[in-house]
Amino acid sequence: MQKFLNNLWQDEHGFIVSSELIFVATLLVIGMVTGLTTIRDQVLGELADVADAVSELDQSYSIGAITAHASSSNGVNFDDENDFCEANNAASDQDDADLAQCLVATAGTSEQ
Repeated sequence: MQKFLNNLWQDEHGFIVSSELIFVATLLVIGMVTGLTTIRDQVLGELADVADAVSELDQSYSIGAITAHASSSNGVNFDDENDFCEANNAASDQDDADLAQCLVATAGTSEQ
């Protein structure tokens, strides 16, 4: 048993393969972090576009006066106002360089 453990301790076969695998795995992890960061930014941008499109929906409506045999209605109207974060309207406050005006993405930092 002592001889087996001594041979195992002095065996260096496969050492280069292990270090190469560690190097390749490290490069893959760095590449994945960069790629996932880019995907996160693109998904955030698309979600901001969807939120901006939904905020642009005009929900105003108007129903005129209706008269039937035994009843009648004077009519109803509703005017959609700007959302809480829109200065004038979302279309005039946006440009291609900015995300939606109400969407703020911050990355947490750890201070010690």
